[in-house]
Amino acid sequence: MTTPDDVELVTRVANGEERAFLMLYDRHVGRVHALTLRILNNPMLAEEATQDTFLKLWGRARLYLNERGPLLLWLLTIARRTALDRLRLEARRPMLSDANDPEDSWDLIPDLNTLPEESRWRSLYFAVQSLQPDHRQVIDLAYYQGMSQSEIAEVLGWPLGTVKSRLRAAMEHLREKWNEE
Repeated sequence: MTTPDDVELVTRVANGEERAFLMLYDRHVGRVHALTLRILNNPMLAEEATQDTFLKLWGRARLYLNERGPLLLWLLTIARRTALDRLRLEARRPMLSDANDPEDSWDLIPDLNTLPEESRWRSLYFAVQSLQPDHRQVIDLAYYQGMSQSEIAEVLGWPLGTVKSRLRAAMEHLREKWNEE
């Protein structure tokens, strides 16, 4: 018997099938939890955000559109927003990471399984590692710590225009590097 793909499972979840939901949960909980833990830097809050993410999947499975991208990407987007909302709710600011050595946190995101998409995750990791330290830093602050460009400028003591330029350049370099893979 073949294992159903994400599209089939999310369709079944939209129809209220608990078994399909549990299969998706088992398949993706590691990556969702790793991302929420990376953003929140607190295991209890990360667990809550992970649970909230999957509750949203259960309630909003009908909203998933396969033509917009893989289910995992959709789930990680929900997880990121949920974690950032949790940060705001807790009125907490994340601690600055050492952007010169982000390996500890990036290694948490992908599962080390032999899934076909694993190579895509690893290529993103290596693409980020190949960026200049200031580019890695602004990507980390903007996308994993949820800071606005103004907040990044304040934290780093850079002019807002510099933050905008470096973030744009970092994203362009990341896109180029990742697409090379």
